[in-house]
Amino acid sequence: MKIGIIGAMSVEVDALKAKLAECETVRVSGVDFFCGNLAGKDVVVAQCGIGKVFAAICAQTMILRFGVTHIINTGVAGTLSEKLSILDVAIADGVVQHDMDTSPIGDPVGLISGINKIVLPTSDYMAKIAADVAGELGVKYGRGIIASGDQFISSADRKRYIVDKFGAVACEMEGAAIGHVCYVNGIECLIVRAISDSASGEATMEYPQMVALAAEQSIKMTERIIQSL
Repeated sequence: MKIGIIGAMSVEVDALKAKLAECETVRVSGVDFFCGNLAGKDVVVAQCGIGKVFAAICAQTMILRFGVTHIINTGVAGTLSEKLSILDVAIADGVVQHDMDTSPIGDPVGLISGINKIVLPTSDYMAKIAADVAGELGVKYGRGIIASGDQFISSADRKRYIVDKFGAVACEMEGAAIGHVCYVNGIECLIVRAISDSASGEATMEYPQMVALAAEQSIKMTERIIQSL
């Protein structure tokens, strides 16, 4: 087993990189891949950058260059569910690209051409482990669809659209691209995101502070998940 860990921002992965034993850094396509040992497992950690293209490049490189067998996408997300609040955790049962739209030629919104799927499955085995870890840590969580797109969602109207169209519980900008790459390569994939904002432009504290707290929650979850794999 070799586990790839991907976060979009430094705050989502820096604490994990700092815990790597016997760490070696390899730079590929402008991304630094930190290879080492964490919780007794062979891991590769990378900050991919924000957005679906960066995420896909990172995931494919982890598979082809570093031979990972499992990928965990850790980080933060906006909630789309009344059941998930700040610092709760969303665990993906599947992922969608909410900005994929070829409907003018007759396709359903969200359909990914070539594989003809809207919802891409994630690893049920890994999701169950994540749920168990959340329970052990006393973290409130929800399982469901996580929606990704190259948009920072801050509009109540857009939030309602994503919920109505896909039934998603959280939104972010990378998970579905990573899920897409894992699906076509036959790689086990987990998307686990701590909630940092309401995805509606409303906030109870400054966004950077919320991101830092949510990222800390996600990192804590990720480390325990790796121990349990």
